[in-house]
Amino acid sequence: MSPGILGKKIGMTQVFRPDGQVVPVTVLKAGPCVVTQRKTPTTDGYNAIQVGFVEGKAKKLNKPEGGHLKKAGIDGGAKFLHEFKLRQGDQDFKPGDRILVDEFKPNDKVDVIGVSKGRGFAGFVKRHNFRGGDATHGSMFHRAPGSIGASSFPSRVFPGMRGAGQMGTDQVTVRTSKWFRSMPTRT
Repeated sequence: MSPGILGKKIGMTQVFRPDGQVVPVTVLKAGPCVVTQRKTPTTDGYNAIQVGFVEGKAKKLNKPEGGHLKKAGIDGGAKFLHEFKLRQGDQDFKPGDRILVDEFKPNDKVDVIGVSKGRGFAGFVKRHNFRGGDATHGSMFHRAPGSIGASSFPSRVFPGMRGAGQMGTDQVTVRTSKWFRSMPTRT
């Protein structure tokens, strides 16, 4: 079995279990993926495969990227590339091998990794769930952070202090999600 597959989120839906419970489900278009490079301990220092997501119109390639993919036997290009480390007992892959969604069975546990939705510049309350101040008695301290550093010593704000800033567009991993079923692929 392959260590992973690349895909794209299509949307959300819901599935009813036999006992009547409703389960939210994320719909993914997973694969087809092609192994573009095999990394070995002798040449690269670690054991991994580089996988390309082949879907529709590929991104515009420069000459080095095009040559890299042509060496693996991919003509149209890949939408994006990702590496998966190989563990002891994983099957051996060669450049040009295809990884399909058929390898996953219902009720398999999978880790899903993606990028969270970007929410732009956000303040303290939205980004870190700060409570904010009183809304009454003429407070004028509603969504401000309060005290974030000492006065005379050390006369600075420590690195890593939670504050306003860019929210979202972070890599997020959802561990041990349940794989429901694979839908037939259209060709």
